[in-house]
Amino acid sequence: MKRNTPVFLEYTICFIKRGDEILLLNRESPSWMGRWNGLGGKIENGESPLECVLREVYEEAEIQLEHAECKGIVSWTKSGGSKGGMYVFVAELPEAIHYETPKKTDEGIIDWKEISWIIHPENRGVAAHIPSFLPKILEEDGRYEYQFVSKDGELICYKTIPLGEIY
Repeated sequence: MKRNTPVFLEYTICFIKRGDEILLLNRESPSWMGRWNGLGGKIENGESPLECVLREVYEEAEIQLEHAECKGIVSWTKSGGSKGGMYVFVAELPEAIHYETPKKTDEGIIDWKEISWIIHPENRGVAAHIPSFLPKILEEDGRYEYQFVSKDGELICYKTIPLGEIY
C-alpha cells in the first residue's frame, strides 16, 4: 500500500553516519530522556522537513550539513489512541572528518556509537524503536513508513509500508 498524498508531521530525526558509527544524542529532557537517539526536533512554521533537520543538526551538534536524505517516516500509536510521527533522515560524513566526542551540549551528550551496539537486541540504552528501523534506512534506497503500535509501554505491532513521495 502506497500513500499518494503528502504527509505532514511535526518532527524530524537524523542519523549521521561515519563509517560504522552513528552520531547520537543522549537527551537530558523528554521524550527519550536518558536514552541515545538521533538528532532532530520540531518543524518550525514555514519550514520544510529538510530545512528543519539541517537546522536542528546544526543547533544540536554544530555540524553544517549540506544535505540529508529523507528515508521515510516513523509513526506511532499509543494506548488511548494518541498518535505521532517524524520524518527520518540519514546523512553521511566522510571517515576522514574528525568530530570530537563525547561532547556536552544544551540538549545532552553527543557521541559516536557503533551501529552493532545501537541495534543489539539487549541494548536498552537507545530510544526503543531505533533498532527496528535503523538497519533498513541505512541499507536500502527506498522510503518507508515504519509504524509502531504500543499498549501500556509495550510494543504490540510493527510494520513497514513502502512510500511514494512524502513531502
